[in-house]
Amino acid sequence: MTEPNPVVLLPEDEVAARVEALAQVIAPQIDDQAVAVCLLTGGLWFCADLMRALSRAGRNVGFDALWLASYGDERASRGRCEVRADLQRPLAGRTALIVDDVFDTGLSLSEAARLVRDAGAARVLTSVFARKPWPTPRAIEPDFVAWEAPARFLVGYGMDVGGALRGLPYIGAMD
Repeated sequence: MTEPNPVVLLPEDEVAARVEALAQVIAPQIDDQAVAVCLLTGGLWFCADLMRALSRAGRNVGFDALWLASYGDERASRGRCEVRADLQRPLAGRTALIVDDVFDTGLSLSEAARLVRDAGAARVLTSVFARKPWPTPRAIEPDFVAWEAPARFLVGYGMDVGGALRGLPYIGAMD
């Protein structure tokens, strides 16, 4: 079955502009010893673009990744977070910048922050491309947000529907 074409909410050029603007805000808050911790798999697109933008802003940070799963191929969180792959680099005494595509329930970001703190990071900062509204308070709020998204089912720029449409260069809605 083919998914219908998403409605474009944020075109590719606006995605790029928001990443560049966010890097300008983050760069003064970190140094070159910081480590960007990408939340896989959706955060990969944003993290790669953000790291390049941070480099253009004069910050060359390290890279690591956590593979967490709370959605699987479903459209709603399962309410628990599974660690599929852990950190590979030492974080002790360093600033960690957790990078994810979308902040929805807050479950993945909360779990990632806990894991990074447990790994000994001296400081934990969080960055998401899109923050969706949520009806109740979340355990964590991101430190840096590129875009305040509507309460819609988002695809593109790392966000998917059943593993598909992650590679779209824009953000669209599937509802």
